[in-house]
Amino acid sequence: MSCLLIWFYFSLPKKLFRAPTSYVIEDANGNLLNATIAADGQWRFPYNKNVPQKFIDCITTFEDKRFFKHPGVDPVSIGRAVVRNIKNKAVVQGGSTLTMQVIRLSKKNDERSIWNKLKESILAVRLEMSYSKNEIIALYASNAPFGSNVVGLDAAAWRYYGRSSEKLSWGEMATLAVLPNAPSLVHPGKNREVLLKKRNMLLDKMVNAGKINQSSCDLAKLESLPGQPLPLPQLASHLLQRFKKEKLAETKIRTTIDGALQKNVATIIQQHQSVLKGNGINNACAIVLDVETGNTLAYVGNIFDPFDKEMEADVDVIAAPRSPGSALKPILYAAMLSDGLILPNSIIPDIPTQIGSYAPQNFDLGYDGAVPANKALARSLNIPAIKLLQQYKYQRFYETLQRCGITTLNRSADIYGLSLILGGCEVTAWDIAGVYASMARTLNHQTKNYGKFDPNDFHPPNYIANQTSNNVQLSTNNLPLDATSIYFTFQAMQEVMRPGEEGLWQQFTSSQKIAWKTGTSFGFRDGWAIGLTPKNVVAVWVGNTDGEGRPGLIGIQTAAPILFDIFRLLPNVSWFAKPKYNFSFVPVCRQSGYRANIDCPNVDTLFMPPNGTKVPQCLYHKIIHLDATGTYRVTEQCESPSAMQHKSWFILSPAMEYYYKQKNADYKTLPPFKAGCEFSETGKVMEIIYPQANAKIYIPLEVSGQKGKTVFTAAHRRSSAKIFWSLDDNFIGATQNFHQMGLNPSPGKHIITLVDENGLSVSRQFEILEKENH
Repeated sequence: MSCLLIWFYFSLPKKLFRAPTSYVIEDANGNLLNATIAADGQWRFPYNKNVPQKFIDCITTFEDKRFFKHPGVDPVSIGRAVVRNIKNKAVVQGGSTLTMQVIRLSKKNDERSIWNKLKESILAVRLEMSYSKNEIIALYASNAPFGSNVVGLDAAAWRYYGRSSEKLSWGEMATLAVLPNAPSLVHPGKNREVLLKKRNMLLDKMVNAGKINQSSCDLAKLESLPGQPLPLPQLASHLLQRFKKEKLAETKIRTTIDGALQKNVATIIQQHQSVLKGNGINNACAIVLDVETGNTLAYVGNIFDPFDKEMEADVDVIAAPRSPGSALKPILYAAMLSDGLILPNSIIPDIPTQIGSYAPQNFDLGYDGAVPANKALARSLNIPAIKLLQQYKYQRFYETLQRCGITTLNRSADIYGLSLILGGCEVTAWDIAGVYASMARTLNHQTKNYGKFDPNDFHPPNYIANQTSNNVQLSTNNLPLDATSIYFTFQAMQEVMRPGEEGLWQQFTSSQKIAWKTGTSFGFRDGWAIGLTPKNVVAVWVGNTDGEGRPGLIGIQTAAPILFDIFRLLPNVSWFAKPKYNFSFVPVCRQSGYRANIDCPNVDTLFMPPNGTKVPQCLYHKIIHLDATGTYRVTEQCESPSAMQHKSWFILSPAMEYYYKQKNADYKTLPPFKAGCEFSETGKVMEIIYPQANAKIYIPLEVSGQKGKTVFTAAHRRSSAKIFWSLDDNFIGATQNFHQMGLNPSPGKHIITLVDENGLSVSRQFEILEKENH
């Protein structure tokens, strides 16, 4: 007897159903976003413990009226079935309960025999001992066949009626309730009358059982039967890809996606792509995050075009590493502010620059000479960014990016080098959106945290409801980005010129303040736009998944219009509050933007990041000595100190001055020395602007077919200075006032030498290439 009891106890497997299930994702409100067919070719949604009461009423009325009263086996039902089958000399009625049907479904054994019935009966009783009635009916609802390759109530509701089972009417639910008994009845044009008759018979039984009233029954009978199975929603196919790749324990999740926003963002992507594809730009993606939680509100990983394989619409670009262009510049700016290396208005050199064989250029190919750091960020100037990274060190910036949450830097810092700041690395839209959301979150929490850094504020985005990403924290509690520096970074990003009609945003009081940044990769392969408010972060990428570059594939022209269209869907919120903790007041030189030195004539004491007190003092203001008229510079050798005027002067290097004065009409060059005064110029007096040291130059042919010339450029502190030019120790000419000379040197290495009338000289080596060498 004890052996039988032991067998009975262990007769029920721990897991009844092991068939593969569909991957299913829902939005934040439980609406279906996407699903895939199960590995065995069945539409079988995962187990759902929540069964609509309508289905419970329908299925128990149709299949098992005493379901909630019997212990798994219903002797009354079995007796009635035996009597009917004997009278008809055939099997016309079964006596199986829903519990027994669950056992049969789990065994996948459709053979009807006395032996199988006996086993099902025993296991049904055992099942009732371990599961509640609601759990048993949920097992039935999740695994019963509903015709064709549809298994389970949830899949059937979407395949036949295009909505969740909770939203089905009495007529629809009654139709589905009779299908497991004869699933082939659902086929369009096949046995429709039999299905209709069974449904209506069930509705009549429901009235007799007091489940529905007669009017509800009459209305339900007027409803049509389902036709061809409907396609399931495909609203977030790329998020479904991400979910499948992460191989979580469950195959069904509720996401943080806002279903309405997801649809609208997808529509915006499609509308813009329909125009962009005329230029051979085929793909685009966008992600929207909630700043406070890091939750993903919209995840449109690409366009929707499942029929044209060449469009590669199945690629999830949000998860694909791409060149960010200039999109990382704000992070460097914030890091340097936090470190006390610069202040927001500190001027940065913007002159022709060459580092080894690398010669960065601004997008507009021009130079400002010197530009405030915040303006350089707002205008996305490349050379000032390179100068800043040289100062900050690329190895350190590499570590900062990783600590902020960039996970795709898979090569060493030395391989990336200074190109890190201009898109020489790879990032994903997922990571970069997460970094900017973390920065915004840190600033939002500045008051709550009393200005202290909270490592929980920096974490990746999240897309699963009721789950946080705080389990993936930074490797350090001392991230080099403080909230006040982030505030100044966002202030600079707010000044970026918006495209098209958005450029007039400041003229309308209803316009939303948005901190944003664009990026364009080398070869016009990637266009980026990242924007944020205290409430949301939006990241947009535009390009081709195969990496093909296209003319006009520029962030501000392709991605930025999408960004602002998306922001119109989002709430208009007030701007970030000015930090109340962890800041400093710093005396700042009005012209140079650095901490004022004793010689700075115009000083403003300004609200600054906490390490602003560590920023170097102004190097550009120096005291010069003028004659009594203030017209000429003098020295003690030619002018009595008592007759001198001592004046602070804003002095740039010759190369910076050369470009700076072209765009700043109020810039005053140094006065010339008074006649008879001994020349005693200090600092740089003369600079070769082009070519840079060890430059390799290719001189193209002119339209006429003749070999062209390369224009060599120099700058001198004294505008009237005369410069004598030599190439390889051979005199080639002189210039005065405007120092440029067109030359056509022979292929090979050369040395250009410049000497002014005072004997000061500068030299530079360069190489002329025989043919273009890229």
